[in-house]
Amino acid sequence: MDSILIAAALDTQVTGWLNNFGPFIFYLFVWLLVFAGTGLFIGAFVPFVTGDSLLFAAGLLAATSDNLNVAILAVGVGLAAFFGDQVGFVLGRHYGRPYLDRRNGLRLRSAIARSEKFYANLGWWAVVVARFIPLARALVPAIAGIARMNYYKFLWANLTGSLTWGVGLTLTGFYAATIPAVKSGAYAIASFFIIGSIVAGAHSWISNRRVS
Repeated sequence: MDSILIAAALDTQVTGWLNNFGPFIFYLFVWLLVFAGTGLFIGAFVPFVTGDSLLFAAGLLAATSDNLNVAILAVGVGLAAFFGDQVGFVLGRHYGRPYLDRRNGLRLRSAIARSEKFYANLGWWAVVVARFIPLARALVPAIAGIARMNYYKFLWANLTGSLTWGVGLTLTGFYAATIPAVKSGAYAIASFFIIGSIVAGAHSWISNRRVS
């Protein structure tokens, strides 16, 4: 119920953005919020304002406004999510990890070692799945950077998760304006994707354990 009320409030809010500032500023404002959700870690504090509900509300508005192009909106959201994660990863690698390396303690050393092993084996799946989990999407990119996950593996996982989440959920909101069942179906699709990713990740983990 709370998520529904938040989504309704956001729908009213984003409509006000469009009416007050016009389509260009509207695009920029939505993209900036999506970027800030992970690039500036704002999603750790206000996940609904920078996440799924925002995308649904923006997509719904695009379906009812002649001033908005849903293709521009959706692609921009996907790219904003991608670059936000990239910034989070770089901050974790270049600032978070050196900070932790200056700290001593067996527990900290053990936690870092476990994180490095996890992201080496299952990091791709963790980054993709995290896009669909509010708090995880804000923290996982930085943690992957701290754990020194392979950059190119992170890049590919980030591109996959960001575009699937950003473009997919924005378009879902767009079509939900005329096909209400689409919105409910979107959660089933997202759940299927997440469960599938977890199963595949678990299989990869078991395979790695057997090899080692």
